[in-house]
Amino acid sequence: MNLPVPDAVLPVTKARPRPRLVVVGNGMAGMRTVEELLKLDAALYDITVFGAEPHGNYNRILLSPVLAGEKTVEDIMIHTREWYAAHGITLHAGDPVVAIDRRRCVVKSKSGREVGYDRLLLATGSKPFMIPVPGADLPGVIAFRDLQDVETMLAAARDHRKAVVIGGGLLGLEAANGLLRQGMDVTVVHVMDSLMERQLDKPAAALLKQALEKRGLTIRLETNTAEILGTSSDSPLPQAGAGPGARGPRVRGLRFKDGSEIEADLVVMAVGIRPNIDLAQAAGLHCERALVVDDTLQTLSDPRIYAVGECVQHRKATFGLVAPIWDQARVCATHLAGHGHRRYVQTATSTKLKVTGIDLFSAGDFIGGPHTEDLVFSDPRRGAYKRLVLKDNRIHGVVLYGDVADGPWYFELMQKRADVSAFRNRLVFGRSYCEAAA
Repeated sequence: MNLPVPDAVLPVTKARPRPRLVVVGNGMAGMRTVEELLKLDAALYDITVFGAEPHGNYNRILLSPVLAGEKTVEDIMIHTREWYAAHGITLHAGDPVVAIDRRRCVVKSKSGREVGYDRLLLATGSKPFMIPVPGADLPGVIAFRDLQDVETMLAAARDHRKAVVIGGGLLGLEAANGLLRQGMDVTVVHVMDSLMERQLDKPAAALLKQALEKRGLTIRLETNTAEILGTSSDSPLPQAGAGPGARGPRVRGLRFKDGSEIEADLVVMAVGIRPNIDLAQAAGLHCERALVVDDTLQTLSDPRIYAVGECVQHRKATFGLVAPIWDQARVCATHLAGHGHRRYVQTATSTKLKVTGIDLFSAGDFIGGPHTEDLVFSDPRRGAYKRLVLKDNRIHGVVLYGDVADGPWYFELMQKRADVSAFRNRLVFGRSYCEAAA
């Protein structure tokens, strides 16, 4: 006679714990990788995210419209705290990771929290470069990198009048425009002889300078900062948020290498970024200019650790534009999900920018050389400028100012290395003109 087996002795099957993925960095690169991973297998990992800032992930590219008053902080949030909870992701915002114990596979945060990992994704981004001049640490001297910087600038604009932005690249010009929109008198100081020299040739940069000056910006080119000047320690401190009678040093101006000076209540440094690799270096990961990764975005030193974004170096290159970082996120997520068939391949990138309402587009080698030829269209009254650099009847570079509608088409021709000899004489007039005459 077969008796039923009591429930107490039935074998119990324990659910295997999910592998643990820890993401260090709650910015756009790391969270884009998480998004791609969730698309492939939402239940694969137990995910924990650490971020230095005390909120969810936001679109850093849109900080300028927030400064200009065109968008709110809520408008630029990509992932709210509710999004993390809905996807079963543990978020430790405002609690950055300060150490990685690779032997124990544990990260330690600033608050002392320790979390173990099976896979670790480093997305620590970059940090602003601050010019090492006397006075750079004065109150009122800031970078333009995160929401806290924007809040500091908005507070300064409420209580102060004069701002100086050091750096005439895209970020500096956007900061200058935002402060101008907030009612400040703004001077842009740039060490080079033209604005946005990495994206524009000199004729386009001259048009941009003229347009910005018409809007009220003061621009000083070929100007090198020697010192940032401050008030004395017993001077009144007219800093936003300070109570009546508060005292202490604060920025009051700049002295340049030619001996000239300018007043400033606020100084914004926008002179470049550096990969944020302090954590990786301390953990003994192989770093050069940035944290070195292979074609799968895996670090060379530890197969359990991956990295994406502005903190990485791939085949000697580092990255600051969104397009290649999105490609990295897709490839990295594929390998984290165990679908290891994709490889990250660097491709030519185009830059489409909007500086204070002015459209710009550039790609490739738009300066040219002895074996290239230029096709140029210029209409200063319309604020339109085009320069196409050709070599062997193929586009090698393009820069557009004002009218950028044909930018993607020129870029596609450049990527394909298409022979444009059949419509070379019409090329500068754009796609519709070339196709209509075909």
